[in-house]
Amino acid sequence: MTAIKKIWENVTGLWSLVVGLKVTGKNFADKQITLHYPRETVSEAELEGFRGPLELVGKPKDPAKAKCIACMMCVTACPSKCLTVVKAKAPKPTEAELQAMKEAQERGEKVKKPKAPKEPVKFIYDFSLCSLCGSCVENCPVDSLRYSSNVYFVSTDRKDFTMDLLGRLEKKAQAAESVKAEKTPPEAPEAADVEPSENSTRKD
Repeated sequence: MTAIKKIWENVTGLWSLVVGLKVTGKNFADKQITLHYPRETVSEAELEGFRGPLELVGKPKDPAKAKCIACMMCVTACPSKCLTVVKAKAPKPTEAELQAMKEAQERGEKVKKPKAPKEPVKFIYDFSLCSLCGSCVENCPVDSLRYSSNVYFVSTDRKDFTMDLLGRLEKKAQAAESVKAEKTPPEAPEAADVEPSENSTRKD
């Protein structure tokens, strides 16, 4: 029985080797999808689903301004503490507004103080701490955060990984506007309406 058991173990091991070689041979014959950087680069279409450094999403009507409402959900959800968001403060009332508010209070009216706008004044992202877990992207109620497709983001200086996302969004919007302006053909000058003069003659 011992000899038969050993023979069976050898046959099983050999079959496992054949299965492994089959998988290796199949993948060896398939078309290669690995790119040899920097001789080749990856296109935007091939980067679908890639999780690059985070970036802010701009408003549809104003791409340079983030959709962020400074609710701090991303900061709370981040396990790596790589996000720093500073809310915008309420505008300081002018002397005339303060006087009007004081007079309204004296009349017993309810005074509405100026509210802070729902937007951040600072949005700092430390990519060196980020684990790309996606908690901030999933918890954002207005879809203001997403992964970028920047696969070539490298540096030898750690400071380069601390990014101002508001500034980067503004630069990206300006670059897109410049590209759009370059692609837009110049408008042809309108032909001036020239009235025939009285001295013009007709040739038969």
